[in-house]
Amino acid sequence: MACTINVNLPQQSYEIVIAPSTLGQIGEYMSRLKLGNKVLVVSNPTVFEIYGQPVVNSLQSREYEVSTCILPDGESYKNLDSIKIIYDACVENRLERSSTMVALGGGVIGDMTGFAAATWLRGINFVQVPTTLLAMVDSSIGGKTGVNHPQGKNLIGAFYQPKFVLIDPEVLQTLPDREFRAGMAEVIKYGVIWDADFFAQMEATTGLDNIKAISPELLETILRLSCQAKADVVGKDEKEAGLRAILNYGHTIGHAVESLTGYTKVIHGEAVGIGMVAAGNLAAELGMWTHTETERQNHLIEKAGLQTHLPSNLDIDAIIDALQIDKKVKAGKVRFVLPTQIGKVEITDQVPNDTIRRVLSAMS
Repeated sequence: MACTINVNLPQQSYEIVIAPSTLGQIGEYMSRLKLGNKVLVVSNPTVFEIYGQPVVNSLQSREYEVSTCILPDGESYKNLDSIKIIYDACVENRLERSSTMVALGGGVIGDMTGFAAATWLRGINFVQVPTTLLAMVDSSIGGKTGVNHPQGKNLIGAFYQPKFVLIDPEVLQTLPDREFRAGMAEVIKYGVIWDADFFAQMEATTGLDNIKAISPELLETILRLSCQAKADVVGKDEKEAGLRAILNYGHTIGHAVESLTGYTKVIHGEAVGIGMVAAGNLAAELGMWTHTETERQNHLIEKAGLQTHLPSNLDIDAIIDALQIDKKVKAGKVRFVLPTQIGKVEITDQVPNDTIRRVLSAMS
C-alpha cells in the first residue's frame, strides 16, 4: 500500500506520497528536496504529543536544525492571532528564505502553516504532513491556505503550494471517529463531482463511519482516488479560474452553517455533508438531476454517519444572508456547484432564494 501521485503545475509541481510507516522517514524525504537546514514544525498539542517526536527525530537525523510552534487546537483558533504566533516563532528561530515550515496536523494546522509560509519573507518552503482523513484527501493538496474572519470562513488567504505532501495512513488509527466521519464527507464529494465508479464502490461497502469498518484495501483506494481526483482538478486549474470551483461542492451552504454555529457545534466535514445534501436537493428541485440520485447521495452520506439535517434553531434567513459574503459570490450572485448526475456537476448562479429557502426549510 504505497503510491506516489504527481500534482502537475506550471510553476511548481510536487509529489504526494501515500505510504504506511513513513512519518518517521520525513527527514529522508525532505533531504531529497535540497531545502535549507532550518525547519519549523507547526502542530497542535494533541497531534504533537503522539507524532511530534518521531518527526523531529527524523528531521534531526538528517541534520536539520528543528524548532517547533504548538498552536491551540480547533477551528476557532484559525485566525490572524495564531498566524502571529507562527511569525513570532520565525523571528525567534531566525527562519530564512531557504527555511521550511512543516505542517503536522489536520486542515486547520495545514491552512495556517501554509498561509504563514506564503507571507513570511514573501514566501518560504512548506511541507504538508496531514494527520486527519479530511486533510489527507483535501486540504493538504492544492495550495489553498488561509484563516477565518469573524464574518466568514477562509476569507483571508493565499494560493501557495507545498513542496511535498507525506501521507501516512497509520496515523488515522488514533483519529477520533467524529473526525474520520468528517473526512468521509470530502471523500464522498469526489465520487459525486468526479468519479461515478468510486461512488459505486463506496455504495457497495457495508460501513463507512469509522476506520475499523473499512478494510486496508478500501482505505488505500479512498486515499489514492481522492488524492488523484484533487490532483487532476488542481493540475487543470490551480487558482480556481474555472474547473477547480467544482471542489467547492457542498461548501457554499456548508461554510454558512459552519460559521453560524461558531466552528464548534458543526465541524467542517459535517458542514460539507449538510451542504452536499442541500446542493443535491436544490439540483432535484431545479430538475438538474433525479430524486433517485439525490437519495443515493444522501444514503451514502448517512452511511458515513453524517448528519443530513440542519442543526436545530439555525435561522434560515441568517444562512441566506451569510451566503452573500461567501468567496464564491460573483457580481452579487451566489454561485452553487450542483450535480447533474453522479460523477458530474455544473456551476450556476441561477438559484432563486425562494428555492434555497424551501430546500433549507425541508432540512430543518
